[in-house]
Amino acid sequence: MNRSWTDQHSKIQNQKFKKSRRLIESAPVFDVCTLRGRVFRPARFSAPLAGFTHSAFRRLVAEFGGCGAVWTEMLAAPQILAEDFDRSPWLKRHSTEPLTVYQLMVRDGDPLDRILGRLEAAGVEALDLNLACDALSVRACEAGSALFEKLDALASVLEQARRHWPGLLTVKIRLGSRRPDWESRLRERLMLIEAQGVDAVIVHPRFFEDKFRRRARVELLSWIRSITALPLIANGDLAGPEQVGIRAGHLEPACAIMIGRMAIARPWLFAAWVQPVPIDAGAVWHRLLGYLLEDFPTATALRRIKMFTKYYAANFAFGHRFRVDLQSTQSIQEARAVATQFFARRPALLTHPLVAGL
Repeated sequence: MNRSWTDQHSKIQNQKFKKSRRLIESAPVFDVCTLRGRVFRPARFSAPLAGFTHSAFRRLVAEFGGCGAVWTEMLAAPQILAEDFDRSPWLKRHSTEPLTVYQLMVRDGDPLDRILGRLEAAGVEALDLNLACDALSVRACEAGSALFEKLDALASVLEQARRHWPGLLTVKIRLGSRRPDWESRLRERLMLIEAQGVDAVIVHPRFFEDKFRRRARVELLSWIRSITALPLIANGDLAGPEQVGIRAGHLEPACAIMIGRMAIARPWLFAAWVQPVPIDAGAVWHRLLGYLLEDFPTATALRRIKMFTKYYAANFAFGHRFRVDLQSTQSIQEARAVATQFFARRPALLTHPLVAGL
């Protein structure tokens, strides 16, 4: 092998590593924030993701540590009245979890007095109202982004939520619909959210129509901060300390950050934020499968581990083969065998797994 090429390649890799370390070291730490009198250490949170942030996943993240709070996946508010808090994989909490924030898909007309009363009786301490989801099924229920658009209905829901909920109350928003007057509409809604006594706003700075196809406009956080006194929690394209370092200036208006898809790919992300932690990638996969089998029926557990593996496989150079092979399995036994065979090869973890488009 040409030694000069090898030396040059090593020099480039070393330069990339040093640049990465500088970005991490210069990144805002987000080590602490206070919301409604509650101190969060660190101010780095695990985002709600439908189908992923169930009790088994939250338990896994909690065991690694380093996460200030975990969010449930979005919960249909009326369904809470019929669920068993000790058995439901959406509602149950493990003793190792930090503060668990229950995110609700709510619409005007839901019996919020009864729903929130049941949550309080179950020991829930924090709620988040989803005003950001633009899925057709959610919009059809006049919830999520549809509720955000309807000012009167939004005012009614916020007023009832604050009246019937004594604990921490946040809302998650996007920028709204992509239209010429989006700025004035967003300002109007933020004024309403603040007036109704919400404690903080989680901002994912994309338009509803963007889904995940366009970048998050974190540069808009300064403007958003100028039109509301509410604490801001930044969400979107924040995949770890290096990305936070790159966006450091734009993130200054935020008191906390929230990580979504990369936390699914790397459940140890929060624990490794300040310094690396030793990881047995195969053991992590098998541990989550065990937790899924504790909380879900077997067929559902198999579907959930396949969903998780779509992201988890992005950690490895040939992870696409693992992902494809796992998707074709028909039983837990087959899934375990595929995973065991793959991890027996000791696949190396990539420095920057790609989760865009998954």
